[in-house]
Amino acid sequence: MKLLAIIEARTITGPAKNLLEFARLARGMGLDTEIATFVRGEESNLFVETARRDGTPVHTMPEAGRFDRAAIRELEALAGRARPDIVQTHAVKSHFLARLAGWPKLATWVAFHHGYTWPDFKVRLYNQLDRWSLRSAVKVLTVSRPFQEQLEAQGVRPERIEIVHNAIRADWGRTAREPGRGAALRTQWGIPLDRPVILIVGRLSREKDHVTLIEAVARLRPRFAPHVVVVGDGPERTRIEERVRALDMAGAVTLTGHQNSAEPFYGIADVAVLSSWSEGSPNALLEAMAAGVPVVSTAVGGVPEIVSNGESALLAPPGDPEPMAEAIGRMLGDSALAVRLAAHARQAILDRYTPEQRTRRLVEIYGRLA
Repeated sequence: MKLLAIIEARTITGPAKNLLEFARLARGMGLDTEIATFVRGEESNLFVETARRDGTPVHTMPEAGRFDRAAIRELEALAGRARPDIVQTHAVKSHFLARLAGWPKLATWVAFHHGYTWPDFKVRLYNQLDRWSLRSAVKVLTVSRPFQEQLEAQGVRPERIEIVHNAIRADWGRTAREPGRGAALRTQWGIPLDRPVILIVGRLSREKDHVTLIEAVARLRPRFAPHVVVVGDGPERTRIEERVRALDMAGAVTLTGHQNSAEPFYGIADVAVLSSWSEGSPNALLEAMAAGVPVVSTAVGGVPEIVSNGESALLAPPGDPEPMAEAIGRMLGDSALAVRLAAHARQAILDRYTPEQRTRRLVEIYGRLA
């Protein structure tokens, strides 16, 4: 089989990482993958270079803006050149352009739904395009039961939807956790060696609710003096910085900005936190589980499908700093609990969430459809 994946990616985001891992592993299972991606004012970027280095062919489509007609014409032409058995699209823009280009008539179309970000009202309107686009897909793959319910509410027929969780290499982050590796990173970022580190990884957007985490950690300062490390960038950065200043926490919070890989930061983390209002199958959760870092998360989206409260993580309600502070405090104050939860979480990765398991599942689905 031949698959063509259409994705908008410039760096190695969660969906991009999973796509590249899938393309590499699927070669040995009888499926060849090519990727089409959009570029603006550049011939290449980190995502394109990484894919080509892995041996995956990439078609770059120059565009001047979000709905450039030239990109649509290029998609139409690409259908004739690539002649795929399966077309796989990722996110709202790729779904919309693929349907505009008539791809549902040219190949078996599978749409990957990763959820939505909510940075502003304009993007929320933009997300509504899926109500038109996804109804033409032969199969819509999503990453959690709440997302499945969301798709059904948008008019996607239930029998066309399947849930496929994200995955991560079982050895991911293990090197970063080796003794002695964290001191240099702490020094580089000005993080005191004697402070416990609370790590949060992800785009700085409203649905990730970093502010609630900052407020939760402020409650723990007298007892634990923790240091928060925020890896990622996005439109919420200014709001987060304002809250940090208001709580007089400037010396206890480090915002690293965008990093090509968050892996080294798991090497210094005592607790990894997801404070989101909404999640699908979060890569940051899987990263912490694989790296052996105990997790505190809000019980939203697909999180409770992956970890269980008190068994492999501690879960708290979203938007409330008090129970989140309590959960983080339990992790910091009870090392035996933290070790036990991290060990169970890592075993869950080995049992259910490796890239090999995910790739076999996808290849089986594509084989049925083709």
